[in-house]
Amino acid sequence: MREIGILGGSFNPVHIGHLMVASYVRQVAGLDEVWLSLSPENPLKDCRVNASDADRMAMLRLAVELGHRLTATDIELSLPRPSYTIDFLRHLAAHFPDCHFRMIIGSDNWLIFDKWKDYQSILDVFGIIVYPRPGYPVDEISHPGARLVKSPGIDISSTLIRQSIRDGLDMNFFLPRGVYSYIMTNKLYS
Repeated sequence: MREIGILGGSFNPVHIGHLMVASYVRQVAGLDEVWLSLSPENPLKDCRVNASDADRMAMLRLAVELGHRLTATDIELSLPRPSYTIDFLRHLAAHFPDCHFRMIIGSDNWLIFDKWKDYQSILDVFGIIVYPRPGYPVDEISHPGARLVKSPGIDISSTLIRQSIRDGLDMNFFLPRGVYSYIMTNKLYS
């Protein structure tokens, strides 16, 4: 059975920090692949600064073109809303029976994981891998369905990149190859 990590996000835009985490976690956790799953727009975020689903997916596909065993997927966008992680994981398990899926989340989300819908099933049936996020320290995890990986801290955010682009700064080195050109060509975030 193939072991697949799922790193979900709005990827608005996808940046090198996302790819660094996905690649590092894939390797240290012994995963066969990591699927970067484009999530629906968060209703709590300002939609005026969001790129469309199509633009975010195009950027995500560009980002993983050269990524070793990284895949972009938009499956979650086709599921009923609101989108819950447990429903998405069950959908994947039903459609890909030769794979075992595990969520990859930051330590910021681990600290509030008990607020997620059916979080105990996520832990017991699928499992999660937690990576450190700056400002959200987690020293150890005792649940058998969760694993903490000591990956390097990456303090880059999509919010910073969007604001910097609006401010006229060159964000080329913060984004995967082709993504900055896509943003400039399509006049996103300006």
